[in-house]
Amino acid sequence: MQKTKKHGLLRRFARYYKPHKTLFIIDMLCAFMISVFNLVYPYVTKEIINNYVPNRLITMLLGAAGLLLGFYVIKAGLSYFLQCWGHIVGARMQADMRRALFSHLQRLPFAYFDDNKTGVIMSRMTNDLFQVSELAHHGPEDVFLSVITIIGAFILLAFINVYLSLIVFAFIPFIAVYAILMRKRMGRVYKEVRVAQGEINADIESAISGMRVTRAYNAQAHESEKFERGNSYFVKTKSRQFKVMGEFYSSMNFLTDFLYFAVLLAGGLFFYYGKIDGGEFTAFVLYISTLITPIRTLTTIYDQIQEGATGFKRFCDIMDEPTEIESDTAISPDVLRGDIVFDGVTFGYKNDGEENAVIRDFSMRIPAGKTIALVGPSGGGKTTLCHLIPRFYEIDGGSITVDGYDVRELSRFALRKNIGIVQQDVFLFNGTIKENIAYGDFDATDEQIVAAAQKANIHDYIMSLPNGYETSVGERGVKLSGGQKQRVSIARAFLKNPPILILDEATSALDNATEMLIQDALGKLSEGRTTLVVAHRLSTVKNADEIIVITQDGVEERGTHDALIARGGLYKTLYDYQFKNL
Repeated sequence: MQKTKKHGLLRRFARYYKPHKTLFIIDMLCAFMISVFNLVYPYVTKEIINNYVPNRLITMLLGAAGLLLGFYVIKAGLSYFLQCWGHIVGARMQADMRRALFSHLQRLPFAYFDDNKTGVIMSRMTNDLFQVSELAHHGPEDVFLSVITIIGAFILLAFINVYLSLIVFAFIPFIAVYAILMRKRMGRVYKEVRVAQGEINADIESAISGMRVTRAYNAQAHESEKFERGNSYFVKTKSRQFKVMGEFYSSMNFLTDFLYFAVLLAGGLFFYYGKIDGGEFTAFVLYISTLITPIRTLTTIYDQIQEGATGFKRFCDIMDEPTEIESDTAISPDVLRGDIVFDGVTFGYKNDGEENAVIRDFSMRIPAGKTIALVGPSGGGKTTLCHLIPRFYEIDGGSITVDGYDVRELSRFALRKNIGIVQQDVFLFNGTIKENIAYGDFDATDEQIVAAAQKANIHDYIMSLPNGYETSVGERGVKLSGGQKQRVSIARAFLKNPPILILDEATSALDNATEMLIQDALGKLSEGRTTLVVAHRLSTVKNADEIIVITQDGVEERGTHDALIARGGLYKTLYDYQFKNL
């Protein structure tokens, strides 16, 4: 089973060579020619010592010298191709893998990102794939060159003296067996190092992103201690890796040195007893030097093979994660009206294999064109309900329909195209204000972007900036205030102009004056659209067509603001608590 799995990984790895097979074949031919040239030198040396010099064949001597010089010039050109274009092949394969991985990540369910750290994923896209690209270039080339050199050296050594060759090559199986025995042990250590590298990247990413929170709470010592734990674990695993590497390389160097010792001893005895002449002895020693070089190359590349194989295995782990499933018969309506029905919906987040139910047997209807507000204590699943409509998560039971279509029967693209979302936790991309607003519609004109910003009450502020709409927002919008980021996000929703609008605490970061302006704009945007509003500030939902009070037990109350106040239930309690000091 394990062998089959390794062969499967090898076949998957080989597929990435296919788009670059022409360059790869030329690369292998260059490696082959270099191997041949390496094997020619000892033979020419033997002829010079045994024939050209003793017989004073000066023309042959100069010709042989000129031939060697020509070979070295050609070899230099071939080496340039290997170093330049061989690495380019590796870089292109790395780009192909990164492209495939990025595309795959775009289609993974949200639950995957809930369970995996951003820094760990980044490590797999950068560190791991760099090692894979190095393996893609050096692996086949060095292995092929080494194998050809070893086989060629054995054949030419056999022509000199077959018995001496057999004595030398009797040591090769011992070297190979030792390398195989070390492989499994090294594989485990390299995988552990990769995990440690990913974890420390995740800690660094988290610490840098949360630097302002760290400073605000004077938590530098805590973050340093947390970082040091990860850093120490990384050093510990790296130390184990270097210990295994030290054992492997020192042992392999001893074995190759012993091989050279055996050649000198056996060759010297063969020369002493007249089995070989001086030229043959010299050629034999040179061929052994030629033989030892690829053995040491294989020893050196073994570390690279382990690094690359581990990185490719981790790459495949993500690529094997199931993506969001799209039915072949998925329906793609161009425009939805927005009649949304929850019917007996059950959903829970999975944590370490165990499911934590958040919503149980929940039913609710949001008529097309109406504004429905969800309020109530935290933990009732209000935000989760918003995530289920665009099918960010798959429900465990029941159904959600839009215009009579079960959302599982709709294509995700068509469904999400008809939904605009403004969340409490606004995410802005590292780019300009214009680029971030344009996420609502990448085909929008500058005039449409400006109009959306005006409706979101952010246009005047943007125009006060030196670079206007071309102003950079910084990483995650760090150069803007919370209210400004929120209004850019609202402008994005205005630009998308969807029939279904989800506002998850959309005005939570706004001051009272700005909130009034935005509420007016959102009121206009909501006209004729299905709008779902999640809010803790009850002043923002007073004008909703219906307010639904949700607790952990489901729908507690529903009705208009005035009706719920008159009822004197949970909604009135929450409302009175918020406004008791006014």
